[in-house]
Amino acid sequence: MIRVHHLNNSRSQRVLWLLEELALPYEVVRYQRDARTMLAPPELRAIHPLGKSPVITDGDITVAESGAIIEYLLERHGGGRLQPPAGSPERLRYTYWMHYAEGSAMPPLLLKLVFGQLARASAMPALIRPIARRIADGVQKSYISPQIRLHLDFLEAELSGRRWCTGDEFTAADIQLSFPLEAASARGGLDQRYPVLSALLQRWHDRPAYQRALVQGGPYELLRS
Repeated sequence: MIRVHHLNNSRSQRVLWLLEELALPYEVVRYQRDARTMLAPPELRAIHPLGKSPVITDGDITVAESGAIIEYLLERHGGGRLQPPAGSPERLRYTYWMHYAEGSAMPPLLLKLVFGQLARASAMPALIRPIARRIADGVQKSYISPQIRLHLDFLEAELSGRRWCTGDEFTAADIQLSFPLEAASARGGLDQRYPVLSALLQRWHDRPAYQRALVQGGPYELLRS
């Protein structure tokens, strides 16, 4: 039995979605973030030394990292589903989006989250707080926000005229790319200025397997702006 060690409001929601698309049986083991730090609980370190989510166990096999989990599940249980044929142009696009999602799209969104928390930090001494806020605001305006807009503009143009990431067929690349686009929609500036991306998000969310994964995973705060 596949077990998904699922952290609330995390990338592991993508793993649940993939499992639902593949109609594979699985069990969800739930973990909650610390309400103050928003970090994963230490219990996850018993599953993987880094204490991060997602992690799956499949018998005596443990796999971490979203992309690695997706590749493992498709190779072992996919039966050729949710991947374009090897050697096709669509497969090249598929491979690109699988790596782009975490390698390029997520870093500026994570920086926005970190510097946003720094600007709102209340634990630091009162005298330092205004300086930290000015620094955080400056970095966001001069670097982070322009980088996010650069990626959103690129995605809007690159996905124009395509129903799914690789073309006419839904693939696991859509699942992998969903997290950064949902994060951008929640707090990164993805709005009505990006009709192609907004429509793609809606098509993802309308899929029955996506809806079933939400039921399995519980509240998913990235869907709230």
